[in-house]
Amino acid sequence: QVQLVESGGGLVQPGEFLVLSCAASGFTFSSAAMSWYRQAPRKEREMVAALSSSGRSTTYADSVKGRFTISRDDVKNTVYLQMNSLKPEDTGVYYCNAKAFVGIRLDEYWGQGTQVTVSS
Repeated sequence: QVQLVESGGGLVQPGEFLVLSCAASGFTFSSAAMSWYRQAPRKEREMVAALSSSGRSTTYADSVKGRFTISRDDVKNTVYLQMNSLKPEDTGVYYCNAKAFVGIRLDEYWGQGTQVTVSS
């Protein structure tokens, strides 16, 4: 059974930081491309950061470049999102996403989300 379990969300003030974690199980984590998405109230879900299975390629949304860093630990089957200099517009539910090939089929998995609120 595939599971993606996010943690680390919370309420912080502008300028502070948070580290989100996503613990994965039920699939071959080391072969999966991992991403973080977020959904703000009344907005569509958007990709925030993505990391290739090799760990050598990253992609960030323009709004978070220079502030957020995605990383992975293939021993712990965990992906992280370090979020620095948080802004109120970073508020939303953050979701972990995995894309993994099973044979020739690309499977996609989602976590349940963790709330991040940036407010003074």
